[in-house]
Amino acid sequence: MARRRAAPSRALPWWGRGAAPRGGDHVCAPSFLDIALPDDRLMVAHSFSKSFLMTGWRLGWLVMPAAFTTHMGKLIEFNTSCAPVFIQRAGVVALQRTDEVTPQVVAHLKKCRDTLVPLLQAVPGVELAAAPGGMYAFFRLAGQGDAFETAKRLVLEAGLGLAPGDAFSADRSPAMQGWLRWCFASHDLARLREGVGRLRGWLARE
Repeated sequence: MARRRAAPSRALPWWGRGAAPRGGDHVCAPSFLDIALPDDRLMVAHSFSKSFLMTGWRLGWLVMPAAFTTHMGKLIEFNTSCAPVFIQRAGVVALQRTDEVTPQVVAHLKKCRDTLVPLLQAVPGVELAAAPGGMYAFFRLAGQGDAFETAKRLVLEAGLGLAPGDAFSADRSPAMQGWLRWCFASHDLARLREGVGRLRGWLARE
């Protein structure tokens, strides 16, 4: 017998609303949830960290078949017990106010991106393409081969903390060498400008 595609759960509209902007509109990343059936052996984990600015609260939720619930309850009970009650309540409030909170976060991240990217693109020797979403800028510095060593030098010599691009490649691909990741989720746009100034100064001394 052919299996019918499941109707979307009422909980699913919350998922994906935290995606960063593409021209001002929210963008939902592709998900197996789009095609999964209720009894498919699929678990998808979500976090409050980025969409609700709750990094460090260690709170999230799972979308999974109902039959998994009892087993998952046992696993959580013996591994982590549960999130503190006040954090659980904060999560409920976050979901209740998602239409209020998340658009503000997305708008601010867009402002951060639109502040940082043109400044970086104006730095000689920087190769960068603006991403349509997210909270990170990937860029490459001409003449800098080892991204890890470059990142360490930038911390020590310029006071600028960036992640080496090859850290995001499972096999440390040579294609990622020279690439750096800049997180532009800053409360203060002036810090992004200052960071680019530090990078310019460091490159000028090279």
